[in-house]
Amino acid sequence: MSQVPEGLRYTSEHEYLKEADQPDVFFVGITDYAQGELGDVVYVELPEPGDTFAPMDPFGTIEAVKAVSDLYCPVAGEIVAVNEALDDDPALVNTDPYGEGWMVKLRVDDASELEMLMDDAAYTVLIGD
Repeated sequence: MSQVPEGLRYTSEHEYLKEADQPDVFFVGITDYAQGELGDVVYVELPEPGDTFAPMDPFGTIEAVKAVSDLYCPVAGEIVAVNEALDDDPALVNTDPYGEGWMVKLRVDDASELEMLMDDAAYTVLIGD
């Protein structure tokens, strides 16, 4: 059974948003379910700080033993930081997807877009847990 923490927002493509320590800034990563489906993560390609994305634009890729997948920006915003620890240890995505395995920090353009994303209950139904 996959971990689905309460209080986060989720996409149908298995990304999450978790509030960071600044207003309108969120950690973005892939869910525990997604990392489990991918298998051992061996490489993550991330954007540069300052890059901007529209909702569901691909912002990077994740390479695992089983597959290579696009990463999608959950809502419109600007990348304010990337998790450089993933350069040396991409397996953090597997071992701690909601903590040390985050991918980018995103400054959200329009907070009302967050309401378009799933809460933990809806995401749990989506993945069938």
